[in-house]
Amino acid sequence: MTDKEARRSKWSAEPVTEGEWAGWYRRAAGNSFESLTGPFYWRTDVPSGLRTAFRAEPRHMNGGGFMHGGCIMTFADFALFALARPVLKGLYGVTATLNGEFMGSVYTGDLVECEGEVVKEGGSLVFVRGLVTTSGNPVLSFSGVIKKIKPRG
Repeated sequence: MTDKEARRSKWSAEPVTEGEWAGWYRRAAGNSFESLTGPFYWRTDVPSGLRTAFRAEPRHMNGGGFMHGGCIMTFADFALFALARPVLKGLYGVTATLNGEFMGSVYTGDLVECEGEVVKEGGSLVFVRGLVTTSGNPVLSFSGVIKKIKPRG
């Protein structure tokens, strides 16, 4: 397997068939940052077209007992790319900007969800916005820009 094939297989979608996440997708197992911070999931059979989610665990919490802001922003970055996936059309991308406004807290056991949209796609940039919620309450409003890049090799 070439390096390029290995990178592609590492990021492929894997359907979940059992448990709480049955009917959702996740990235194939690998040594990615997401595998350390998530797991994060997505599904496309929702009215908005895409929803991402994960379950808050004790390891996601800060010293105050609620979710660390860095964890929420990591999830927002995952959602940024999940939302942009249809317009990336097989290209890779890097986060050029990610801005967020925190509006609420997340506690251990909470279901954390995100929906959003691609606002505009340009030649090399994709503009995205989203809202992270738990129990229907807003936690983080974010916007970001992805710079499209071609895969190496």
